[in-house]
Amino acid sequence: MVEQGQRAPDFELPDQDGRAVRLSDFRGQPLVIYFYPKAETPGCTAQACGVRDHRADYAAAGAAVVGISPDSVAKLKRFRDKHALDFPLLADESRSVAEAYGVWVKKSMYGRTYFGNERTAFIVDPDGRVADVLRRVKPAEHDRLALEALERARPQVV
Repeated sequence: MVEQGQRAPDFELPDQDGRAVRLSDFRGQPLVIYFYPKAETPGCTAQACGVRDHRADYAAAGAAVVGISPDSVAKLKRFRDKHALDFPLLADESRSVAEAYGVWVKKSMYGRTYFGNERTAFIVDPDGRVADVLRRVKPAEHDRLALEALERARPQVV
């Protein structure tokens, strides 16, 4: 798993419209990268809508947000349109970015074992270093924790 202080692994993934999005596109500003298991599930929908509803708070922190899941571009387009999401959703169908960040993990539910994205957020500073890692975030707590982490990562003026 990528840890605090490490350089965030670079990536290039298609967004919900099929356009390439790279980590370097966000250089010079804080970035919240959140990994989620699957679009249109209750927890993932609540988390995405929370980001949408806190857009002013993220803007006040000067931060951009991207969500990454193993869903297809087409599924992410439907998800974004249905919930009027105003930030990029990235399709990691090969799971290579989730693996690079260490969030593609073995899970189990109702006695069934499978692999999927661990709900984890990475706060990346303007220089591309991981300022904080929020592991196994509950959807209802995601925005509060991410915004607090952005505040902690803000350079202090003396």
